[in-house]
Amino acid sequence: MTSLFLPPAGSADERTQFAALQARLREHFVRFAADPTRPYTAVVIPSQSFDPAELAKISGVAHYEERSLFNLMLLRHPRLRLIYVTSKRLNPLIIDYYLHQMRGVPPAHARMRLTLFDCDDAAPIALTSKILARPRLVQRIRDAIRDPENAHMVCFNSTPLERTLAVQLGIPLNSCDPELTHLGSKTGSRNVFRAAGVEMAPGREGLSDEHELVSAVAETWHESPDTSRIVVKLDESFSGEGNAILDLRELESGHPRDSSVADTEKAVAAAMPNLRFEAPGLTWGAYREQFNRMGGICEVWVEGEGKTSPSVQLRINPVREVQVISTHDQLLGGPGGQVFLGATFPANGRYRLAMQDLSMRVGQVLADKGVIGRFGVDFLAIPQADGPDRLVAVEINLRAGGTTHPFNTLKFITGGQYDAKTGTYSTGGGRERCYFTTDTLQSDDYKGTLPFDLMDLLVVHGVHFRYDDTGVVFHLLGCLSQFGKIGCLAIAPTVDESLAIYDRTVALMNEHLVNG
Repeated sequence: MTSLFLPPAGSADERTQFAALQARLREHFVRFAADPTRPYTAVVIPSQSFDPAELAKISGVAHYEERSLFNLMLLRHPRLRLIYVTSKRLNPLIIDYYLHQMRGVPPAHARMRLTLFDCDDAAPIALTSKILARPRLVQRIRDAIRDPENAHMVCFNSTPLERTLAVQLGIPLNSCDPELTHLGSKTGSRNVFRAAGVEMAPGREGLSDEHELVSAVAETWHESPDTSRIVVKLDESFSGEGNAILDLRELESGHPRDSSVADTEKAVAAAMPNLRFEAPGLTWGAYREQFNRMGGICEVWVEGEGKTSPSVQLRINPVREVQVISTHDQLLGGPGGQVFLGATFPANGRYRLAMQDLSMRVGQVLADKGVIGRFGVDFLAIPQADGPDRLVAVEINLRAGGTTHPFNTLKFITGGQYDAKTGTYSTGGGRERCYFTTDTLQSDDYKGTLPFDLMDLLVVHGVHFRYDDTGVVFHLLGCLSQFGKIGCLAIAPTVDESLAIYDRTVALMNEHLVNG
């Protein structure tokens, strides 16, 4: 193997080398934007680099590395080479499925410029950790890059692990500097919203343990005595799985109108074991351990008839321009309605443009602090009788998320553009398109179904994606046989039509895949 000086992970030397690599990104971006035919290499590391306890809450999470396969659309650039690394070897059928969706480039030409590596390791830990534990694999990836001066690394979320890997590969990371990712935590989100002048729910952030949590809940309740529920969130959780609700109406005593803060704290402390968790099977003991280790926030549960949960996807490019990518209305489930299940695109026209404007303010605060990369901003939209919807910011996801891969898949297969002035999308052929997407189409009856069986069913019944830019595209195909779980993107001219296509697809699956 080539002898290189690799500084210790997390050391000052590593941070210095990383900063030098990141300084090259702006030049890379400008140069490639000016000439997309120049040779370049993108290294995709789709690692879910989160707390293992959070990852364990998601069925089939090992296959979520497949959600980043939309990055294969980069192969539209005729001289770009793409390196994609996974925990386990990807089924070749899944790769072919994506490449055959791409128009304008022969699949064989794209396939010759695609290099796949895997760790042959399905352990429930971050992919980046697995790669770093295999120095020979790191060397093979480094060798495959060929020209580090014209390459960068893409990841799902950025942590010190990704920084270490970028330094070991000798290429910049086209994502947020790990030193800044705290801005996307639940605490960081509230601080950024405050700086941007965007409304958020009353609450407290920066809570380090259960004792601070109890005090913060009591203080928040005293400040908002009419609230009936408080939501508690782990700082680094995602998809709503780290959230819990405390129903204040069930407390035996301690109402702020009748009690001191100290008495209210006693009542809140006694009620903590009654928290209602979004993640199934979670106990107060386990949640308390996570909160004491991770920290978090508490805030008032925002009420409102007809309340919806829209979001905005944005990107800050290497020249620090803030760009809106898309808007969605999120479908939420779970005991408290906080777990992400799916979304429709675009968000409702009543509030999508106002929501974009607020998100741009958030994005400018992040850009001024040095953030680059993709991120999302979640809101609550509450209809008002005498005016526009009230928009309350909820959190920032400083990473890719549940709406990143469906929108990018739409772009991948249709070659179109998002119009930020209207909040709509048109394909390369000028057709306006909407969609419904979910990662959680799941049934025990689907277990044992191979990806080919599913594709055959859809082709026979005509609901696969067609050249009229309408139909269904699947993701998480690797989850299907073992977990009975699949991701689905239903694309059509309107949201209602996309929902109808999805319903038809589910009906076909339930009719033909049940019991084999």
